[in-house]
Amino acid sequence: MKLTITLLFLTFMTQAQPKFNPFPFTKDIGNPKTKGKTAFNPKTQSFLLEGAGYNIWFERDEFHYAYDTLSGNFMITTHLSFDSEAGNPHKKIGIMFRASEEENAQHVSAVLHGDGLTLLQTRRLKGAFMRNPEDEIAAIKSHFNIIQLERVGARFIMRAAHKGEPLQEIARMQLPDMPKKMLAGIFACSHDADSKIKGKFWNVRVEKPVASDYDIQENGYLGCRLETMNVFTAERKIIYEKDERFEAPNWMPDGKKLLFNMDGGLYTIPIEGGNPEKLNTGFANRNNNDHGISFNGKMLAISHHREGLREGGSTIYVLPLKGGEPKLVTEETPSYWHGWAPNNKEVVFVAKRGENPTFNLYKANINTGKETQLTFNNSTHVDGPEYSPDGKYIYYNGSQSGTMQLWRMKPNGSDKEQLTFDQYNNWFPHISPDGNWIAYLAFTEPINPDAHPSYKRVELKLIPLKNGDIAGTPKTIAYLYGGQGTINVPSWSPDSKQIAFVSNAGRE
Repeated sequence: MKLTITLLFLTFMTQAQPKFNPFPFTKDIGNPKTKGKTAFNPKTQSFLLEGAGYNIWFERDEFHYAYDTLSGNFMITTHLSFDSEAGNPHKKIGIMFRASEEENAQHVSAVLHGDGLTLLQTRRLKGAFMRNPEDEIAAIKSHFNIIQLERVGARFIMRAAHKGEPLQEIARMQLPDMPKKMLAGIFACSHDADSKIKGKFWNVRVEKPVASDYDIQENGYLGCRLETMNVFTAERKIIYEKDERFEAPNWMPDGKKLLFNMDGGLYTIPIEGGNPEKLNTGFANRNNNDHGISFNGKMLAISHHREGLREGGSTIYVLPLKGGEPKLVTEETPSYWHGWAPNNKEVVFVAKRGENPTFNLYKANINTGKETQLTFNNSTHVDGPEYSPDGKYIYYNGSQSGTMQLWRMKPNGSDKEQLTFDQYNNWFPHISPDGNWIAYLAFTEPINPDAHPSYKRVELKLIPLKNGDIAGTPKTIAYLYGGQGTINVPSWSPDSKQIAFVSNAGRE
């Protein structure tokens, strides 16, 4: 009987930890009079926290907490909102890093109040009285929709944003007495001992950034997550994750599967998630993250590395999308595919040719291999060429202005025009199948403009198009940790409503 009870308990515990739930533990801290609870929806990967408690203040706290134990440097990002406007205007939801489960523990919290007050607050020492304004920083009544809290050693940084806007730093503080290992998660507090409030949390991501000098060869790649996102609601879903490297998803023409590269091969996976299945690419077993599907949905272009050739030997091939033996398109290396022409007979790519040390843009006929050079740079970098669905333009990114920005030109290389003019380094413009949107990657922390490194804070952005022209300002649709391999290739769903991308989770 004891064994049966134990097995049932273990089964319950296993089922109580839904897949892709970053917070395996839940608890009322401080023994509030009215008990709270956590509900995790595995379909939407969202949380609903019900929390009571007199407050998170003075020398002790009462609230409901969903959390994990983390160490080292890490950050949590989430969308959040109150379920209702009712309740005390001082009710609180947010992100908390906490020294322990004790009611008087040290903590640092990124907090959204019911009246819109948004701030970073802390109890610097166990049992210390929190006081206003000594233990609050950068109080802003702004009803932010997205918040982020990051730990970098003894430094804690809060960022926040309204929907569609880039994250901005709200506050930072030094807390040298916080332990290396601590609790980290999301919370809800009603500021009323006799009632509960509900806080909604979605797009919750826990990430562990690495040092700027992180050596991939010595320390290995970070864990990866394959995600899909509705670009209009900004709701994200993780469908696959692994502790090793994979990159660059394409959306298959039937809208039911994704294609991505991993371990030198290409794999498909259902958009609901599941086990990846390897696609037959014949002898091509050293594929990189530059691959994509023709407009008619029949052909696949890949960039496979031939051994012993210039700069890794990346060479472009085409093969049937269902799999088969690749056919060589570019004899010279390095050549990295990035786009198909709408006629399904040409590809556009980035390459080095001759003695020029700089990458330029080219197009080539897939049957004859005849190349046409489209840009003629000898010092600045260009990358990511991609045709618009109507064939009128090739969009790309280039650093001619001093930072990496989005550009476009006509298919013959004429009439080059800069499209973005901001402080970020912007990469890989992808045009929606209906021609109405550009999705692209923006590096929001400083990088070399000609580089697109891995493991950086980045944002995915969206720009509206009308008749091929920019028809509005860029809006941020996702905040993530990634970069190289996140969205290198066309990744729109066939109905122009979703995109797929890869984010990084980090490591201890």
